[in-house]
Amino acid sequence: MMNIKSRLIVMNFLEFFVWGSWLISMGAYMFNVLHFEGWQVGSIYGTMGIAAIFTPALFGIVADRWVNAERVFGICHIIGAGLLLWASTVTDYDGLYLIMLCNSLVFMPTIGLNNTVSYSILERKGFNIIKDFPPIRVWGTIGFIAAMWMVDLCGWNKSPFQLYISAGAGLLLGLYSFTMPACAPVKSAEKKSFISLIGLDAFVLFRRRKMFIFFVFALLLGAALQITNTYGSTFLDDFSKSYPDSFGVKHSNVLISISQISETLFILTIPFFLRKFGIKQVMLMSIFAWVFRFGLFGVGNPGSGLYLLILSMIIYGMAFDFFNISGSLFVEKEADIKYRASAQGLFMLMTNGIGAFLGNYISGRVIDHYTVDGVKNWQNIWFAFAGYALVLGIIFPLVFRYKHDPNEAVVVKH
Repeated sequence: MMNIKSRLIVMNFLEFFVWGSWLISMGAYMFNVLHFEGWQVGSIYGTMGIAAIFTPALFGIVADRWVNAERVFGICHIIGAGLLLWASTVTDYDGLYLIMLCNSLVFMPTIGLNNTVSYSILERKGFNIIKDFPPIRVWGTIGFIAAMWMVDLCGWNKSPFQLYISAGAGLLLGLYSFTMPACAPVKSAEKKSFISLIGLDAFVLFRRRKMFIFFVFALLLGAALQITNTYGSTFLDDFSKSYPDSFGVKHSNVLISISQISETLFILTIPFFLRKFGIKQVMLMSIFAWVFRFGLFGVGNPGSGLYLLILSMIIYGMAFDFFNISGSLFVEKEADIKYRASAQGLFMLMTNGIGAFLGNYISGRVIDHYTVDGVKNWQNIWFAFAGYALVLGIIFPLVFRYKHDPNEAVVVKH
């Protein structure tokens, strides 16, 4: 019989396996098989941003007040599995958009619920969450990578079968979660409203110029966070005529998975960079890493320029993690203690909610703008995104005032 850590590893592995099965490759399926336009693909990916604004907080309230967290978690995955199976049979934009919106509404809350269940069980069993959870959580990233590799190596990148795999894993996880130790609602005298839980009461922070500028840039940079995940596989697939036998075309998901591997490694370097350079400089590194991430996509190719694409994948770890973690730490440090939880909610709302939604929608329009007779000018597309990040990188240090104290201790919270 598995011990509790092993059981949590399985849960975290499956949580991100469900997501990794389709997140990177579904864009190629929609472009090449369903023949959707850029704005349609972008808007379907944008459903995750819409969902991130609402349901994580709503389902969090349900788990906090009325229903065991592991049951809410399981029900979400079972419903999501049914929706993904349905999505695999739908080929029109309107129908697929509605189904994927419903799927996002039930999937996005599971990311937070996964952490809630893990924390609750570890704490009740007497484990140190800060010490014992990260080695468990890293299996989530491994699950994401494993799903990408499975879909790629089995040739399902442009097949609805990727949704079958995700649905199967989701159903298994949904049923498995009901076997986990009970995570009952905790009775508390303090009643938090939905407005409070999604961070809206933290809007008082906008009165401070520094925080106002920070949250504006959180939204603007949040718009760039998922662009390469949305279109990376489609981009590589479009080299199928010029480099038909190249590794990057045949196994685009495997190549892109280097980004996720890089992400796990760069997380380990963040405490050093924060101590040495401070939050402002680390965030600036992230912004310029996005410039190089997009720019290298623009000049690279799966043939002679494969090394440029690999370099872009490696840079992704710095681009993605340095912004997310350093930004979260900045909010934790700067917000008043009574607004800290709400401020974190506001940070997530601006980046993964509003920012992600706008980013997916606008990026789809950019792709359509640079598409002529069905042929996408990927170099101009990626350079447009790189230029956007470059403008943010130039403006950010000029308007964001923050002085780093190298003697100040930095603690990375998990």
